Amino acid sequence: MKQKFEGSTRVKRAQLQALHKDFEILYMKEGETVNAYFSRTLAIANKMKVYGESMGEPVIIAKILRTMISKFDYVVCSIEESNNLDKMTIDKLQSSLLIHEQRMRSRGEEE
Repeated sequence: MKQKFEGSTRVKRAQLQALHKDFEILYMKEGETVNAYFSRTLAIANKMKVYGESMGEPVIIAKILRTMISKFDYVVCSIEESNNLDKMTIDKLQSSLLIHEQRMRSRGEEE
């Protein structure tokens, strides 16, 4: 029984390492929507939590803000300067970025 548990732990550790790598190399793609990027990011973060990783919202928020494409640079700066990122929620960040994305789209700045 102990050997089966150790094997299971090894598999979990390997899967968590793979997810860490996926999270590390994660960037928003050109032409990708805010919702699609949040979905990809949160899918990886949620899988990491399943495997025992304790990742708080501030870590996910920081990752998202660091990896947005350049057309979001000024809104990212604005969000960072006007909010306490340790207390911000993922939903609030997503809403802010969606509003910006909609404004860009209505002005014809999006593909």
